[in-house]
Amino acid sequence: MSSQPIISVEHLVRKFGKLVAVNDVSFDVQEGEIFGFLGPNGAGKTTAISILCTLLRPTSGKASVNGFDAVREQSKVRESIGLVFQDPSLDIQLTAMENLKFHAWIYNVPASVREERMEQMLKVVELWDRRNDIVKTFSGGMKRRLELARGLLHHPKVLFLDEPTLGLDPQTRNRLWEFILDLREREGITLFLTTHYMDEAENTDRIAIIDHGKIVALDTPENLKSMVGGDIISLKTSDDRKAADEIRLRYGLETKFENGGLSFQVQNGESFIPDLFKEFSTNIVSIGLRRPTLDDVFLKQTGHELRDETGEAKYLIKDHGRQIGRH
Repeated sequence: MSSQPIISVEHLVRKFGKLVAVNDVSFDVQEGEIFGFLGPNGAGKTTAISILCTLLRPTSGKASVNGFDAVREQSKVRESIGLVFQDPSLDIQLTAMENLKFHAWIYNVPASVREERMEQMLKVVELWDRRNDIVKTFSGGMKRRLELARGLLHHPKVLFLDEPTLGLDPQTRNRLWEFILDLREREGITLFLTTHYMDEAENTDRIAIIDHGKIVALDTPENLKSMVGGDIISLKTSDDRKAADEIRLRYGLETKFENGGLSFQVQNGESFIPDLFKEFSTNIVSIGLRRPTLDDVFLKQTGHELRDETGEAKYLIKDHGRQIGRH
């Protein structure tokens, strides 16, 4: 593994008129890492990934991939990467094999290895038996797997996955992630993903939480969760306001009113709960304990929960009249 980062970003800015989509972002990604952007639609994830993939030019700042400048050496960057777009990009009127052949031709995959490589990748994603079927007959999960095979066909150094499981059911999402993690081991490549699914972010080696175009936290999922504090206890009582006052006075803990009850953070929640039952004067109706999640990290770092996709403004990025995606 190289000591130099395979992706390097310094003070990256991208503006659309008065809108600042990416706001002074800096980070590195090491070779072989699974690195991710976690944030809502409109946070700047796809804009940043589009700059790294040479689909957009930055307003200012620098970005390099595999040692090549994303503005001055676009062809070299494109040879170094694979990309699974947020929106479907297969030709559904062609067969699976025809889609791969077209990609191989564009990327100048040598004819001597082309057929072998296409067969290899279709077998890896379990689509070899469907190689001659028209793609429009495929399920959403099958199409995503074919896009993975296509993105890896030319042996890229980095595979970009922009919301790779968006719109898929939970079972298909889990199965697709099995393929993604297996492909990482098989191909030995760097994976860079964007997501607004918290559970998906858990698969990364490091995750950058991005909101309103800025990175607000960057670390391993476990280290980020340790920033939250202790365990989280959810409590419902016969009088929640009285209970909140008692928790503050007795234990010095602040509570939040949510989901029809209270929640608060403590160290060693499993030991705290028995003592709470012994000492608490307010009648307890129900109690729950959970470990911190990336949802809690996002709330702590941004001051709000991950925004609902349907409530977000969506800005289309266009390149020569072709829609690339949401930022």
